[in-house]
Amino acid sequence: MTIMTVSGHTFDLDPHRVEDALRGQLPEPIHEHFVVVSGRRWPPKQVLALVTGLDRADFTTHQARRALTRLGFTAARAARRRRDDRVPAVPGSAETKMAAQTLAETLRPFIGQWVAIRGDEVLVAADTPKEVVSWLALHQQQAQSLFRVPGSEQAITGAAPA
Repeated sequence: MTIMTVSGHTFDLDPHRVEDALRGQLPEPIHEHFVVVSGRRWPPKQVLALVTGLDRADFTTHQARRALTRLGFTAARAARRRRDDRVPAVPGSAETKMAAQTLAETLRPFIGQWVAIRGDEVLVAADTPKEVVSWLALHQQQAQSLFRVPGSEQAITGAAPA
């Protein structure tokens, strides 16, 4: 347990309590900053608000990031790419193979779930396509792809069953 004060309120938090507070929730769109909790990117203010019950106006993104990194979560800034920065990879090239491995790693936490993807970013993952589409509509987001991540590790990595 870690004792921390946020906006004049004292909280006794630990990583498990954070994970429990997020269970059953979907992360909102990432605008600039994110923290990684259970393999998913979350807006720091959303996480801290869900864990503490505080209104998001009561603290800054910086305060949320600092509190969550003190608990051991990774915080980062989302990379923004312009559409014309992407150069298509040559099929069969080392770059294509690396991109496939990176995508497999990105999808690993979402085995068996439906995902919406834009570029190399998972926008949202949920148990049903209806939940994914509802989230996209609610947050006015557009995905390039919507699909169900295969239900096994072997199917994601392309490995043949032993």
